Amino acid sequence: MALRVGFMGTPAFAVPTLQAIVAAGHEVAAVYTQPPRRAGRRGLTLTPSPVQLAAERLGLAVRSPINFRDPADVEAFEALGLDVGVVVAYGLLLPQEILDAPRFGCLNGHGSLLPRWRGAAPIQRAIEAGDAVTGMMVMRMEAGLDTGPVALTAETPICEAETAGELHDRLAEMAASLMVEALAKLEAGTLTFEDQDALAARTGREPVYARKLTKAEAAIDFGGDAESIARKINAFAPAPGAFVEMALAGASERVKILRARAETGSGVAGTTLDDRLLVACGTGAVRLLELQRPGGKPMPAEEWLRGSPFAAGTRLVAASGT
Repeated sequence: MALRVGFMGTPAFAVPTLQAIVAAGHEVAAVYTQPPRRAGRRGLTLTPSPVQLAAERLGLAVRSPINFRDPADVEAFEALGLDVGVVVAYGLLLPQEILDAPRFGCLNGHGSLLPRWRGAAPIQRAIEAGDAVTGMMVMRMEAGLDTGPVALTAETPICEAETAGELHDRLAEMAASLMVEALAKLEAGTLTFEDQDALAARTGREPVYARKLTKAEAAIDFGGDAESIARKINAFAPAPGAFVEMALAGASERVKILRARAETGSGVAGTTLDDRLLVACGTGAVRLLELQRPGGKPMPAEEWLRGSPFAAGTRLVAASGT
C-alpha cells in the first residue's frame, strides 16, 4: 500500500529524492518549494526552483508559501491528510504544527553523518575539515536544528581532490535510494530510530555546526598549510569559489580556483614553483587543477596555461575577502 507523501525541497539536491519517491509508487499529494527567485543580470527574471520544475514535469501540485506563519498555509498542509512529510534541503524552518501534521511525522534527508555537521553547509564543511568519510542520513524531524533521531545511514568516502559539487551529486543519488528504503520500512512498520546522543556515544561523532559559506571566507591565503588550503578550495567549488588576485595581461583579475591538490614543495608563499601552477604555501605546496576567469568558463589547468602561461617564480597575490 502506497504512502501519501508531502514533499518539501528546493535545490537540485532534492530532485532525485522526489523522482525516486514517485517511481516507488508513493502518492505525492503536494510538493512544497521556495518561491521563484529573481535571476539574470538585472534580476528581472523570476526563476522557479529545480524542485518546482521537476514537480511540474511529473504533474504534481506545487505550493510555495513564503513561510508558515499564515494560519491558512498551516491549515492547507494539515488538510492534505498525509502519512508522512519528506524534507530534503527545503530551506525553511518548519513550525511544530507542520512537523506534527502527517500521521508519521516528517522525515529529513541530511547530507552528513549526524550529529557531526548539523546546519547549512554539511557537505562543504566535511571536505574543508578533512573528513575521510561522510554520508546521508534519514532522521525524524523535531524543532531543533538537525537534532532528531536517526533511522538510516549510508556512508561514502571523500575522494582526493573531490569538490563539494561532485560530492553533492553523489550524495543526492544516495539520498534518493535511502529515503525510498526508509519509506518502505515505514510502510512495513519496521523503521526504527536512534537518539543522536546515543549515536554520538556509539560512534564518537560529536555535534559540530556547519555554518553557511561566505564570500569573505573564499579568499585564499597561501601562508597556511597546503593540505588545509587544498581542502578549502575543493570545499568552496563550485560556489562561492575560492579566489586569488592574479596579474593577467597587465591587470589584476580575481580568478576562482575550483580544484586543487596538496603536494610537496617549498618556497615563498604564494609563488609558483614550476610552470604548471604548483604554488608554494606556508607549509608544502598546492597544485591548482581548475581555474575560472571572471565571466569565463571553468578550465583545467592545462587549458588555462595555453592562454595564460606562468613561469616558475611568478607571484600570486592573495586577495582580501569582500
